Amino acid sequence: MGMKRVKRALKNTVAATVAFAFAASSTAALAAECSNDTWNKVMERGKIVVGVKADYKPWGFRSENGDLVGMEIDMAKKVAEIMGVELELVAVQSSNRMQFLEQGKTDMFIATMSDRPDRREIVGIIQPNYYTSGTNVLAPKALGISSWEDLRGKPVCGKQGAFYNKIVTERYGAEVVAFTGNAEAKQALRDRKCIAWVYDDSSIGSDLASGNWDDFEMPLNSEDDNPWGLAVPLAEKNCIFGNFMSGVVFNMLQSGELIELEKKWGIQPTAFLADKKDKYGDWLANQ
Repeated sequence: MGMKRVKRALKNTVAATVAFAFAASSTAALAAECSNDTWNKVMERGKIVVGVKADYKPWGFRSENGDLVGMEIDMAKKVAEIMGVELELVAVQSSNRMQFLEQGKTDMFIATMSDRPDRREIVGIIQPNYYTSGTNVLAPKALGISSWEDLRGKPVCGKQGAFYNKIVTERYGAEVVAFTGNAEAKQALRDRKCIAWVYDDSSIGSDLASGNWDDFEMPLNSEDDNPWGLAVPLAEKNCIFGNFMSGVVFNMLQSGELIELEKKWGIQPTAFLADKKDKYGDWLANQ
C-alpha cells in the first residue's frame, strides 16, 4: 500500500519537480545515507502531519468555525494532494514548531519561520525558500507617507531591542520611541505619539488583515528580505523527503501559484515571489 502511494505521489508531481528534487542527490547516495524514516511513515499510513500557525492571520489562523485556514494551510493541502495522502494539521507556535518536528509530533512544518543558520542545525530547512518578510511601517492613511525619507526627524514607535529600530534610525534619521512590547507600541501609534510603527512586514500584514486597523496602511517598499523556510526532519533534508519538498516549492514559485495564494488571502504583493517566478520561468517559452 505504501509503495502505491509513493508511485502515485511521483506520478502526480510534474517532470520539473522530479528533476529539481533529485538533482542534488544520486540514487546511490540516497540508498547509502538516508533511512527516509519520516517519508516512509507518511506513505505507509497514508497521512502527513503538518505544523502550521493558528495565530498569524492570514498565513495561518482559525476561521469562525474553528478550522485552520490561511496561505500556509493551502500550501500544506497542496503538499498532501501531490503526495496522494490525507492531511492532518497541528497548530504550532514560534516557540515549539522546531521541537514538535524533532519529537515527531509533526512530519514537517510550514509556519512563518525565517531561514537562519542556527535553525538549519536543528531542522531541515529546504531550498528554495517559499516566502520572505522584511522591514516596513504601519502608519495612518491620513498622513500619506510614501517614502522612507518621510520618517526623517519624526517620532517612530518601535519595540525595545528590535533591529528594525536601528535601521530606521541610521538609514533614515527617524527618532525611535521604543516600548517594551508590540501592544504598547501600537497603542502609542493609535494615541498619535508617533507617526508610524516600525516592525516586520508580515506582522504588520497580519494586523491589517485582522480588520482592526482599517484607517492604517503599510505604505512603503519592504527592505532587508528575511526568507522563510519550510522544514522537514534534519536527517531527511537531503533525502527523498527534503528533495521532494524542494521540488514542490520550486513548482509553486515557478507556476505563480504562491502569487495567487498571496492574492487570495489579501496579502500585499511581494517582489520576492514575482522575482522567483521570473527567475524560475521556462527560458524556452519566449524563444
